[in-house]
Amino acid sequence: MSKKYKRQTPRQVSSLAPKVVEFNPDYTIIKRDLKRIGLLAGTFFAILVVLAIFQNQFIGLFMK
Repeated sequence: MSKKYKRQTPRQVSSLAPKVVEFNPDYTIIKRDLKRIGLLAGTFFAILVVLAIFQNQFIGLFMK
């Protein structure tokens, strides 16, 4: 049986090597989104703390 594919020599392999491209992503949009998510989470957490502190007074207002 004969081989269908020839074995490549080192010279042929180097000519087929992919070009080196530097990976340099831009994360500014992701940073902005994470800051906004953190701000919203902190705000909602603060609201929950305030509601937990005054829950007896709020229940008394609505149960009258």
